[in-house]
Amino acid sequence: MKDLYNHLKPIQIVPPMLLLDAASPAAVEKSIAGFNSVVITIDHAAKPVGDTGTITLKLEHADDTTFDVAGSYSEVAAADILGATPSSGVIFTLATAAQPAAIKNIGYVGGKKWLKFTLAENDSNATGTQISVSMQKGHPGDIPPL
Repeated sequence: MKDLYNHLKPIQIVPPMLLLDAASPAAVEKSIAGFNSVVITIDHAAKPVGDTGTITLKLEHADDTTFDVAGSYSEVAAADILGATPSSGVIFTLATAAQPAAIKNIGYVGGKKWLKFTLAENDSNATGTQISVSMQKGHPGDIPPL
């Protein structure tokens, strides 16, 4: 067996929450400095019958500035993402009512240091949907190869 534990760093982006009636959390910026890979995980509960709201996760990326601060963000493109086809930076959409609970992994292979996550819900959502977003930073640059 190989050690994966010491090669990953989990980061919570959006803690588990009930996304309801266009009430969206603030965008979250995270640096991926020191790591060479990222997997984004969206974990959502079943979406109820009658829920017409659309949930989206938009991903933008930016280079670093001189002072370890994100520069100007731009939407990710298809070449930056594995496991999804971004549209205007949106890498995940949960639009149809009565969806089963699921976990979706999406890989980021772009070359930028900063990622910005924007989770949004729009339209009517009578009961809401439980959802969380996290990322695993992998392949750290400061450990010896195994």
